[in-house]
Amino acid sequence: MLSIEVDTSSPSERVIRVLEQLNEERVLPQQIRLDNSPELISGVFTDWCHDRGIDLAYTEKGKPQPNGFAERFNGSMRRESLDAYLFESLSQVREMA
Repeated sequence: MLSIEVDTSSPSERVIRVLEQLNEERVLPQQIRLDNSPELISGVFTDWCHDRGIDLAYTEKGKPQPNGFAERFNGSMRRESLDAYLFESLSQVREMA
C-alpha cells in the first residue's frame, strides 16, 4: 500500500499532492490505470501527468473489471473496515485506515 487518503472527496489537486509526496520516496509510474471519475479526468490532473510523461489508461465506463485489483481492494476495505464500524469522525476513519 503506497497511500490511503480519507475524506469526503478527492479533488485532483489532492491526488496530485499525494503523487508528489510518493515521488519523494520512489519513481513515479510510467502509466496509471484509473476510472473516469471527475478528479481523474480533470485538465489539472491530465496536464500534470502529461508534463511528467505518465500515460493514463482509463477503464471503460461502467466496466470496472480491467481494474480488478483496485476494485477488490476497495471492496475488502469497505467490508472489513468501513462497514464493520460506526465512525464518529473522519479522523477516526483516517486512524483506522
